[in-house]
Amino acid sequence: MVIPDKNYFRIGEVSEILGVEPYVVRYWESEFKSVRPARTRSDQRLYRRKDVEQLLTIRDLLYEELFTIAGARKRLADINRGENNSADENGRLIGIKRRLKEIKEIVG
Repeated sequence: MVIPDKNYFRIGEVSEILGVEPYVVRYWESEFKSVRPARTRSDQRLYRRKDVEQLLTIRDLLYEELFTIAGARKRLADINRGENNSADENGRLIGIKRRLKEIKEIVG
């Protein structure tokens, strides 16, 4: 699914974009410290675009690449740091794969 052109997303929108239930998004938020949504006065989560992109990468690592939570956490840290080329290349490939799936949804 394509990320809408917005700066902030509520958890329902994020779960729809990711294709998972809201409780899964909350669980990933607790496991992956790079995802830190802002909170409204009524304590609702507001995810930034970069949070949604991180969550898409996490979803791909867990569901497509079949990493464990611990493995995905380590790979995501490597991708975010850009320390090793293979992790960086893998991150780019995951992004390309995601975009191709989005194009496939749009086209057909």
